[in-house]
Amino acid sequence: MSTVALETLFPLCRRKPSFHRHKPIPLRPFFVTCSSNLNDDASFIFHQQPRKTLSPVHAVSHTDTSVLHSLQCPHTITNTFLINTTETVEGKIFVRLDHGKGLRDRELTVGCNLPGKWILHWGVTYVDDVGREWDQPPRDMIPPGSILIKDYAIETPLKESSLSAEGDTLHEIRIDLKANNGIAAINFVLKDEETEAWYKNKRRDFKVSLVNNLKEDNSIIGPKWGFDLWPGNLGQISKMFLQSEEADQDDSSESRVPEQDNNQPESFCEEVPITKKVLVQNSISVSTTKCHESGAVKELLLLETDLPGDVVLHWGVCRDDSRKWEVPPRPHPPGTVAFKERALRTQFRPRDDGKGSLALITLEEEFSGFMFVLKQNENTWFKYNGHDFYIPLSSSSSFLNSGNKEGQSEGMQREVTQEASQKSSFFAFTDTITNEIRNLVTDNSSEKIQRTKSKMAQRSIFQEIERLAAEAYNIFRISIPTFSEETAAEPEVTIVEPETSIVEPQATTIVIPETSVESETQSLDPKICSGTGTGYEILCQAFNWESHKSGRWYIELKEMASELASLGFTVVWLPPPTESVSPEGYMPKDLYNLNSRYGNIDELKDLVKRFHEVGIKVLGDAVLNHRCAHYQNQNGIWNIFGGPLNWDDRAVVADDPHFQGRGNKSSGDNFHAAPNIDHSQEFVRKDLKEWLCWLRKEVGYDGWRLDFVRGFWGGYVKDYIDASEPYFSVGEYWDSLSYTYSEMDHNQDAHRQRIIDWINATNGTSGAFDVTTKGILHPALERCEYWRLSDEKGKPPGVLGWWPSRAVTFIENHDTGSTQGHWRFPSGKQMQGYAYILTHPGTPSVFYDHISSHDKSEIASLISLRKRNKIHCRSRVQISKAEKDVYAAIIDEKVAMKIGPGHFEPPSDSQKWSLAIEGKDYKIWEAS
Repeated sequence: MSTVALETLFPLCRRKPSFHRHKPIPLRPFFVTCSSNLNDDASFIFHQQPRKTLSPVHAVSHTDTSVLHSLQCPHTITNTFLINTTETVEGKIFVRLDHGKGLRDRELTVGCNLPGKWILHWGVTYVDDVGREWDQPPRDMIPPGSILIKDYAIETPLKESSLSAEGDTLHEIRIDLKANNGIAAINFVLKDEETEAWYKNKRRDFKVSLVNNLKEDNSIIGPKWGFDLWPGNLGQISKMFLQSEEADQDDSSESRVPEQDNNQPESFCEEVPITKKVLVQNSISVSTTKCHESGAVKELLLLETDLPGDVVLHWGVCRDDSRKWEVPPRPHPPGTVAFKERALRTQFRPRDDGKGSLALITLEEEFSGFMFVLKQNENTWFKYNGHDFYIPLSSSSSFLNSGNKEGQSEGMQREVTQEASQKSSFFAFTDTITNEIRNLVTDNSSEKIQRTKSKMAQRSIFQEIERLAAEAYNIFRISIPTFSEETAAEPEVTIVEPETSIVEPQATTIVIPETSVESETQSLDPKICSGTGTGYEILCQAFNWESHKSGRWYIELKEMASELASLGFTVVWLPPPTESVSPEGYMPKDLYNLNSRYGNIDELKDLVKRFHEVGIKVLGDAVLNHRCAHYQNQNGIWNIFGGPLNWDDRAVVADDPHFQGRGNKSSGDNFHAAPNIDHSQEFVRKDLKEWLCWLRKEVGYDGWRLDFVRGFWGGYVKDYIDASEPYFSVGEYWDSLSYTYSEMDHNQDAHRQRIIDWINATNGTSGAFDVTTKGILHPALERCEYWRLSDEKGKPPGVLGWWPSRAVTFIENHDTGSTQGHWRFPSGKQMQGYAYILTHPGTPSVFYDHISSHDKSEIASLISLRKRNKIHCRSRVQISKAEKDVYAAIIDEKVAMKIGPGHFEPPSDSQKWSLAIEGKDYKIWEAS
């Protein structure tokens, strides 16, 4: 192996550098993915460029290299990978209140100094408004180009300011405020249509007070440091204009503006810092050239990238298709260091022109492949389709299929182990526990043993498995401080959930299958179960995070009942009905007071009655985990409750230091914004069961959506469901998926097992939202990683792959989307998501915002197809394809579907198929 000088050798081997700053030449595109902690989106373009034999070259490197006496370069193969990274930029939202044109008029200016397509979503609060925060302003206040949003809000696009200084971007909108218009405040949120992100003030709406006596509120924007200039460079321009105005006033003989009304606030300008993720496109190109040196053949590899910062090449070679990493013999590029004797690390060096960095490697012909991953700065890794990059050295044909290689190389696996600081003694101990569990599972799963063992013996084995799994999991989380809670993986054996075998847990649970998912009956049990309903339910979440603002949501929804029924929905989920500290309803106070921001109790009962008339069942949103107190205790802590359920601090868990409860320790995770209720107290369970039964009888609810069920044991839920006998129930068990180096892991068994455990604790009386499936759909669709939609056994990777009848699938809700946007579904991919969940088993849930958009007709077509083909919660899925650019499946041998840009046609050997629905990157066929 030898190293040659880049400057003298490669200009002769290539016409021009293959490094592409923007768009590479699209010769033959193949889309793959890289990974990093920046949620990267990557693709590559493969070039094969024939080369003529070049004349001999004499080149000596700056390091210990050999002289090339007879260099020939027949052709060069260039592989260019596009890497779309996201970068967080900081900016500010500016709010300014000035004097208007009239003596007592005002002018409100809202601006943002970040690029984007900004929309001001705003409304007003009138002085005499009671129970309604948002309303539409007078017509003469509405700027041109605005759009009315129902009867409570306006959307106005921001325009680029004429005062933008060089190097600054400023978008702003000005609103004229006339005197004596009866407006107490202006409320708004800012939306960036490019990213569909919403920006608030301290997680609440911006509120600009126009009167001095408005109730104190942390979200109020008000006078801070005067109105004389904008911050930063923009302020220099603003100051210049204001000084000009002051000079004009000094020269004028007109009288000054009279002193303002004491009830009006002073002029001001305030800024609120924000951050925005912007897309940055980078690339990495690898040019491979075969050169003949004194009769020997060399492989010359030039790697170039425009990734910023320090970039390290973690690389190795292999000799055959096994792709086992090994270190090539010396010499190596300057500064290269060995990593565990299985790989090398080489720092990229800056290009002479300052545009990007490069690395040059020369290899002997004896190797068949070159493998690598990239490390940027300290904690960002880039990989290929979830695996190592692989560049074939002997031929280019094998490269086209390199993305389908299963598993990671041994070298990279060892690297992950090292950087996680895991000790071999720990793994030796946990491997012993794992082997014990496997032996117990194998022993108990044997058909012969199951026929001969008593139920008592089987239960004792289940309890032993539970003990071992809990011990291993606790050791894993406690003994390894370098692992975060998000990345800690549960034991590998905690997989596969049955439809019929239920074991009630007291702690962590391992569920042992009696039958596999395939054996779930395809003909539904006619008996209705609260965990499944009839099995044919199609759920609509009939509200979003802003629905309370009209103050009459129940009335508006009642008018939509017939339309929702015509779209095919069988169940609607309504917002929390109780009095609440937060207007959205998720901080309940008096559970028996059903007058909320959505409407009063009579309007709610009329709404439920109307849904029943059109054949739709109704779910109430029950917040059982926490409750806001009415009074403080002697220490000033809010943990004493009023109303009919006048509990004291014994109803609050003891292990939440914020609320000093005298109950028992929590059976789940604490929600720290309000007192967490201790469900182990008999008086608490008795009161809650009576309340749920009262809601069923008084309001007419048919079932429940249970909020934040991570906070208390599922066994208590079983008690509540047995008492209230709902038609259908679904719990929100939402926690983080598994990640490595901030890239989502392919295997999410540990995540879905936690949801399965909760369902199992309810004895199957409640389903749960399939958060696992939503999480996996995100990178699959956003980064063209459709291979993620099949687990290691060829089944769907979410809860619907293990316990489909209890999986409620969704792509968005009021928390993940709407104006909160905590975990927004990839923009423009919503219909692919619905094409997946509306053709697959489980109970699909559709979000209100999507049926109120241009996607409504496509969603209606998918619902119609599902009902027409009688797809249900236990339907059988046969995955036909799960590759980098396409996922395809056949459901119940009645429906075939594909999502992704790749090609798929259902097989026509056994039956004929007709195309039923086609949209952007998805197709659905029906058997004919």
